[in-house]
Amino acid sequence: MNIDSFEQLTTRIGRLRLRRPESIPALTIFVAYAPASIYDEKEVEAFYMDLEKFNREDHTFFKVVIGDFNATIRPRRTSQERHTGTHGLEWNEQGERLSEFITATKTIHGNSQF
Repeated sequence: MNIDSFEQLTTRIGRLRLRRPESIPALTIFVAYAPASIYDEKEVEAFYMDLEKFNREDHTFFKVVIGDFNATIRPRRTSQERHTGTHGLEWNEQGERLSEFITATKTIHGNSQF
């Protein structure tokens, strides 16, 4: 794979596109740094709205979102929480918002360790 492009979409979100030898991008990686809980809720909401928009507008088949979401996600408790794994032990407000993003974009939460 080769680097197709890198863009800083906002001060908190970047996008790296990788491609195969063909011309179609094979993978998009979003790198994100969410506002901490000390920030205004409007700024946190704007961050997630931007991330959802960029995710929706990107038409590559494979997408990965990585970064620091300042979130704590507990382990899956119900069948509706299929997107969460078994790594989290707690939950916080940022975790709730991250969970909403994961559900809205139909993605999978793979890891909460650092």
